[in-house]
Amino acid sequence: MTRIIADISVSLDGFVTGPDPGPDNGLGTGGEALHTWAFSDDPDDRRLLREGTVRSGAVVLGRHLFDVVDGPNGWDDTVGYGAGEVGKPAFVVVTSSLPGSVRTANLDWTFVTTGLPDAVTVARERAETASSDSGKDLDVILMGGGATVRSALEAGLVDVLTLHLAPVVLGAGTPLFTGGAPRTLVQRSVIPTSTATHLTYEVLG
Repeated sequence: MTRIIADISVSLDGFVTGPDPGPDNGLGTGGEALHTWAFSDDPDDRRLLREGTVRSGAVVLGRHLFDVVDGPNGWDDTVGYGAGEVGKPAFVVVTSSLPGSVRTANLDWTFVTTGLPDAVTVARERAETASSDSGKDLDVILMGGGATVRSALEAGLVDVLTLHLAPVVLGAGTPLFTGGAPRTLVQRSVIPTSTATHLTYEVLG
């Protein structure tokens, strides 16, 4: 069965970017430290990244994150979804308006202007089709940004929450949690590596 998995890196003080994020500074000041694990040679980091990329049947992201990854300093042939793994699942962007152009036109982009629940529905359909075509169980991955993951959790759209907890304190930036409806989480795995602590929770409600 296709699951909806929110998967995001976060600092010890709860930020998913450093201060002053923008199209030319996607992770904000100091935010690169959040993703050290994704470029690590640690065998557990590499395994987790590879497994996560392979299981991605479709990926949901917000417009701000799309503008970063599609921007001139964004994804290319060597660094993309899954960092060096450069996976190419279907990508579904939640946006209020369509972009004028797309630099990464070699990727499968769908733009949904009717809200996050509709975007998740479209992504689920794409992931289920990919699962059927491949004979593998594939999931929908909510990769961010922080507001998109937070909104999905608050709306009850997430089945699994995976946090890559980086050993860094950023002091400011984009917070992952800002309140909202309480959710019950059940811890399913904790994998410490040399660069992060990888936490997986089942979201019960």
